[in-house]
Amino acid sequence: MTEYIPYILSLFVGVGLAAATGFRIFLPIFFISLGTFMGWIPVNDAYAWIGGLPAVIATGIATLIEILAYYIPYVDNALDSISVPLATVAGSLLVASQFTELNAWTQWALAIIAGGGTAATISSALAGTRAASTGTTAGIANPLISTVETIFSTIMSIFAVFLPVLAIIIVLILLYLAFKFGKRLMQKLRPGKKAIS
Repeated sequence: MTEYIPYILSLFVGVGLAAATGFRIFLPIFFISLGTFMGWIPVNDAYAWIGGLPAVIATGIATLIEILAYYIPYVDNALDSISVPLATVAGSLLVASQFTELNAWTQWALAIIAGGGTAATISSALAGTRAASTGTTAGIANPLISTVETIFSTIMSIFAVFLPVLAIIIVLILLYLAFKFGKRLMQKLRPGKKAIS
């Protein structure tokens, strides 16, 4: 049983990072890149490139642009329309990076289901929250939502690497809240659909 513990912890790390991409796509990737460059985070040889200076600079610039863009009216909603597929890809890659020693089928099955699924669920819930905020507050509350998202992405990135067990507990809570939000949203939309038909 103990031989599976490293795999379980790797899964927790990957899923925690995938959850962070649901809030901000590039921030957890930049965190991993910077941490690897500084020697804080060990990575498999296949992903050693992420700790190179070009990767640190590129992900750092992308992170800064993404964070600032979410404070621009209308741009934030436009980003939400592409954030779900991008977060799914990023989440899958981050989980896959934790299982390079597994065969390719198992590695990517875990990555897509656990990483992509987690990132997509959280990103979709946040997009719905921002859309609701835009509709009810005319976008006034959107900068606050963006700030909270950035903070959560940072916290989840740190927890995923250094406190993976705590990270997975937070992920489970977030997924529960996301499903609850989605269910409530579907219940609100259902009467409208009946009226149209």
